[in-house]
Amino acid sequence: MSSKSNPKPQSVRAQRAAKKQQQRKVVVGLIIGGILLLVFFLALPSIIEATLPLGEIIVPEEKIRPQVVFNAMGDPDAPVKIVEYSDFQCPFCKRFSDEVEMQLVENYIKQGKVYFVYVPYGPGGNYIGPESKASAIAAFCAAEQGKFWEYKDFLFANHTGENVGDFTNKRLIAFAEKLGLDMNEFKQCFNSEKSNNLLEEGIAKGRSAGVGGTPHFIFNDGEATLLGAQPFSKFVETIEGLLGE
Repeated sequence: MSSKSNPKPQSVRAQRAAKKQQQRKVVVGLIIGGILLLVFFLALPSIIEATLPLGEIIVPEEKIRPQVVFNAMGDPDAPVKIVEYSDFQCPFCKRFSDEVEMQLVENYIKQGKVYFVYVPYGPGGNYIGPESKASAIAAFCAAEQGKFWEYKDFLFANHTGENVGDFTNKRLIAFAEKLGLDMNEFKQCFNSEKSNNLLEEGIAKGRSAGVGGTPHFIFNDGEATLLGAQPFSKFVETIEGLLGE
């Protein structure tokens, strides 16, 4: 009696191989789908921001400050040095900028009695929100083109609340355009780590000096301090006290 070969084992092997190949395709498809989904969610904030209207941009009144160098103004050899630690989303920082700063400029900084430095700050990097850090980096990029103080004025003039979209990247770029900055240079700076490193240096100095909330003003490396939105009279009292020593 003759025997015939059984094709069943070969058929089973072929089915298993096809099944494994199908499973590999499913796994690869899931991986690719997951990557695409991750890319989409990472890009979503930028996509949403691009579709949002720019909104009204307030152009602040021009202010004249003496001997401006980067984020400082006044005579470096002045008898009183004030360092302000400030968050661009802080309402009390805005109040100081709007109501007190130019009084200091007119009465003390222009007279060579006060040297003033502005340091964007969030204790330990804990800013009011991500817009605080983005606006600080943008201000330093404006400073690279000699426009720190003008850009600061744009920020506070357009501040309406905390984390409400005042300082989206789109608006920060628009402020720079309104100021007439070199936009290629500004964008390159904004997307680099250079200003971020400078920002972290200021935060480290503030932490070592015990700075907590904002605005916080340190006079002559700690001889005196003021915290919060103090009236101009408190600055006069402190400065005159230091000048009289």
